Amino acid sequence: MPGSIPQGTGGVPPRTRKPILTAGAAAAATVLAVGFAPAATAATVPDLPDPAAITEIGYTLPADFIEVAADPGTDLSGWTVGSVTRGGSVQAADYLVTLPEGTQVGESGALAVEVQITNSVNSGAAADGSYGASAFVIDAEGTLHDFQQIGGVAGGRGVTGAAGGQTPAAVVGVEASPTGAVAASGESIQLVDGSWTSAAPTPGTLPGGPGAEPTEPPVEPGEVTAIAEIQGTGEESPLQGQTVTTRGVVTAAYPTGGLNGYFIQTPGTGGEEEREASDGIFVYSSATVNDVQTGQYVEVTGQVSEYYGQTQITVAAGGASVLDEAVEAPKPVASFPLTDEEREALEGMLLQPEDVFTVSDNYQANQYGELLLALGEEPLRQPTDVAPPLSDEALAVEAENAEREVILDDGSSWNYMNNSQAQGTPFPYLYPEASPRVGAQVSFTSPVVLGYGFDAWRFQPLEQLTGDNAEAAQPVLIEDTRQDAPLEVPGRITLASFNVLNYFITTGDQLDGCQYYNDREGNPVTVRGGCDARGAANAESFERQQAKIVEAINRMDTSVLSLEEIENSSRFDLDRDAALAQLVEALNEHAGEERWDYIRSPEQLPENDDVIRTAFIYQPAEVAPLGDSAAQIDDAFHNARAPLAQAFAPLDASGEPEEENAFLAIVNHFKSKGSGSGPGNEDTGDGQGASNADRVAQATALVSFAEELREELGTESVYLLGDFNSYTEEDPMQVFYEAGYHNIGQELTDKSTYVFSGRTGSLDHILALEGPARDAVQGADIWQINSVEAVAYEYSRYNYNVAELYAPDPFRASDHDPLIVGLFDGTEPGPSPEPTEPEPTTPAPTEPEPTTDPTEPEPTTDPTEPEPTTPAPTEPEPTTPAPTEPTTDPTEPEPTTDPTEPGTGIQVDVTSGHPGDPITVTGLEEYEGEELRGQFNSDPVDLGTATVDGGAVRFTVPEIDAGEHTFTVFQGETVVFSTPFEVLADDAPAEPALSVAPERVTPEAFVDPEQGVRATASGFTAGESVTFTVVPDGSDVTGLSETVEVNAEGVAEFVIYGDNPANPAVYVGSYTVGVEGTDLSASFEVAEDADPGQPGSGDGDGGSGSGGDNGSGGGGGSSLPRTGAELAGLGAGLALIAAGAAALCVSRRQNG
Repeated sequence: MPGSIPQGTGGVPPRTRKPILTAGAAAAATVLAVGFAPAATAATVPDLPDPAAITEIGYTLPADFIEVAADPGTDLSGWTVGSVTRGGSVQAADYLVTLPEGTQVGESGALAVEVQITNSVNSGAAADGSYGASAFVIDAEGTLHDFQQIGGVAGGRGVTGAAGGQTPAAVVGVEASPTGAVAASGESIQLVDGSWTSAAPTPGTLPGGPGAEPTEPPVEPGEVTAIAEIQGTGEESPLQGQTVTTRGVVTAAYPTGGLNGYFIQTPGTGGEEEREASDGIFVYSSATVNDVQTGQYVEVTGQVSEYYGQTQITVAAGGASVLDEAVEAPKPVASFPLTDEEREALEGMLLQPEDVFTVSDNYQANQYGELLLALGEEPLRQPTDVAPPLSDEALAVEAENAEREVILDDGSSWNYMNNSQAQGTPFPYLYPEASPRVGAQVSFTSPVVLGYGFDAWRFQPLEQLTGDNAEAAQPVLIEDTRQDAPLEVPGRITLASFNVLNYFITTGDQLDGCQYYNDREGNPVTVRGGCDARGAANAESFERQQAKIVEAINRMDTSVLSLEEIENSSRFDLDRDAALAQLVEALNEHAGEERWDYIRSPEQLPENDDVIRTAFIYQPAEVAPLGDSAAQIDDAFHNARAPLAQAFAPLDASGEPEEENAFLAIVNHFKSKGSGSGPGNEDTGDGQGASNADRVAQATALVSFAEELREELGTESVYLLGDFNSYTEEDPMQVFYEAGYHNIGQELTDKSTYVFSGRTGSLDHILALEGPARDAVQGADIWQINSVEAVAYEYSRYNYNVAELYAPDPFRASDHDPLIVGLFDGTEPGPSPEPTEPEPTTPAPTEPEPTTDPTEPEPTTDPTEPEPTTPAPTEPEPTTPAPTEPTTDPTEPEPTTDPTEPGTGIQVDVTSGHPGDPITVTGLEEYEGEELRGQFNSDPVDLGTATVDGGAVRFTVPEIDAGEHTFTVFQGETVVFSTPFEVLADDAPAEPALSVAPERVTPEAFVDPEQGVRATASGFTAGESVTFTVVPDGSDVTGLSETVEVNAEGVAEFVIYGDNPANPAVYVGSYTVGVEGTDLSASFEVAEDADPGQPGSGDGDGGSGSGGDNGSGGGGGSSLPRTGAELAGLGAGLALIAAGAAALCVSRRQNG
């Protein structure tokens, strides 16, 4: 599974917030705060194993913890606290904590340590109290002092420590003591009077001992202390442990949902006033929360403490009263600051931010009702997707992430995964008709309270939010960003990659020993372990999974599609391709035609073939496979899936393979990030996760395999694609870049394919080898239907809540997004010359199963996007015009691309330039008169819009850093054209280039001096002279040459037109334009069947000039000022009129 740079690792400064300490304990980043009032006197530890024992385990709360009881002052430096699975192993370092030097037990006699409890509990394995995970405590010398199991036993035996992984030696072979207790939602299991029971958590306070919510009559109110004085100006209250009386207006109240308290704020505070300390505070009081209402002015008396980093007052029954005094209501603060210090001064206060926020994660939405927001217009980024691991830039990205993130909470501590009351209540933020997707913009429509808990700042609504009261209580509007289909990418055929999330036709109920994830009624949904199946639990669940995948693939409608995480059916005594064949059958049935076929497995395969595999499917009407497939058999892939190679060729108009355009595609699925063994495979914390060395070895082996096959096939076109489990700038990807491969997704899109821990990045890539493979690429898109969606919409979460979110559409069909690349520029003949009626592509939602191995954490995307309503399928109007008689040479094949299809014959005049230089895109006749938008995707930088004039449009290189970028032209959101572009430094020479526009013109337009054909030379030195030549190809027209001075932008232009308007037909033919002293050339054709009225220059108002009197910038045409001499003639010797023929004329642009 993916990893990200942990806060505080590798040079990123950790977020400093309230010290996470028990009262009296030394500083330790893993020790929990006391959530209740500390005992007034030193506690006496009950009769427990000497010198320490476990007295409380919390695992149904937003943060897990294990409480260790010992005499006050006991030194626990170097002690280890941790959790093992029901199988007895420690899965990862996250489940172990070693206490730092100086850690001591405080006066309460208990130390609560924040540590993850293994997910065999969180997943519900012990939900019935039968058999679960266990907690242990080991001293600094390695002696085991306590080992307690959650729940009871199975088969008469409890959890026994197992060797391997991170399991400490002291635990191995030892059987835990079953507690027999299971925690209810929002509670912990606690050792009280020698018996374990479930109760409200008291971390850092002995269960049943002093420090719990007082039951004695409260202290009589004393002198009123201002809330700001209680909060103080630091991270902790200066009045911790003291009893105070204060007053405030109730701003939010939570009598339901488990928070058991309310926020109060000093009257009249807030708004734009400056402050050093907060005027708001949380009152923890289940005894009085039902006695107060929002808007009331109250007085409370209770003890001050810090709970999970938030200052609170614990108030007992009788400790709160409603005052009659009329006071000014608090005012919301309108901005959300970046620093912890500034946020500390707003803790507990009303906010209604006017800032822009973006959803960055929704994975916890269906468990804790949380959305992770990022301050700003973009979600948080995976640092290693942006820059090399541990580079200054990567560290800066994570530091910025830490500043920008905040949780949008639901005013509740409910866990919707195991709380029956919560499961019977509709989720907050997640609705069948609306889903909060990662990347969606968020705006606040009503105030929230800024709280803090479990190491994160939180926006709390003013009451518990559920799907039932969302219309009144939800404080935000969330943008709908779903796209029903991918963007149309230019190109004659498409190549794509799709991880299909453990598509297994072998369901769990067909095998022995399978364990399951169950729905809220206890019905199995997906396989959790115990057998080789990884997907659906039964046929009903499989049908829901398949419906989503089929809908997604048929909407993509790609020529060649690589698949990852599909069942290797040979592992279940079936033909290896059985699952693949069944998927193709389902696709064709859904399409209503035999649209798809699959590539058969090769004869030679690795001996230890994985239970999941890679594969190809394709459309025989668009491409043909050449030869057989081949699997790479190499020890480098001992823990991954064998790469699968296949050569393809597009079909020509007659349906024959164009072998000159043959290409080799190799699909891959590298080792995941979640686990690893051997040198270099440990997770070093640099953001690359575990098994990085193995992925580097796999990348190196793959490059060699591709080179061997390339030489055998005699092709220069190679594409590597699939799930590389490596972000864009990580070490394995550098192997490909150094071998000459281009990352198309990175170069041509600004989207990513995966979300993990609230960070977006791409694990899935299509890599094109430098040369014909890269040259054939016309465009790309990432269709974000999966990673940005909440997991609640997957088939794997069917019937987890009373509000059903599953639908048979493509959204959350998997947890990785498909990447699509268009190949070949469309000028070559393509298949299907006859117009055809396109099939409707109505989406069918299904929810995908997580794509990780059973031992790895689930993907971190959370579903927060509204569920779309699927429209009834409609039959689209055919877009292919009826065939007409060709007007060109009858031996020339008729192009079969739709005339409205972008990308046909489009080219750019330069692929490098300085900021301010013009970029002219030609071949845009079909967009004549339309506005197109330019963009440099790598930043991205918007170049604005320009109107197509004369089949050409011009933009200007923006002021951005020198280096490799991607220049893209859009029509709306559709990519028209895209190409790599090098922005040059001021002292770097631009690449000389030459272009003409239009490339085809009618004779009548050609003899019009206001139209003609425009020639543009760029990349030259300002002030120098360049000489253009125009040579007719076999016509009766005399050629010419013209010398033009280069302007300040490095550009020289002129317009070529015919000088015999009485006989325009004499100009029919083709012409070559060149620049003397260079190998630059461009051509145009004067033809009767050219699109009429496509001016080459124009004299209108829409100018795009590149300098001189008419300005510069992004217009779509150009008014070319002419001198009298230019209009009167060409000048001596510039154009000779051959007998009986005509002359070519020149209209030069003023380049001053």
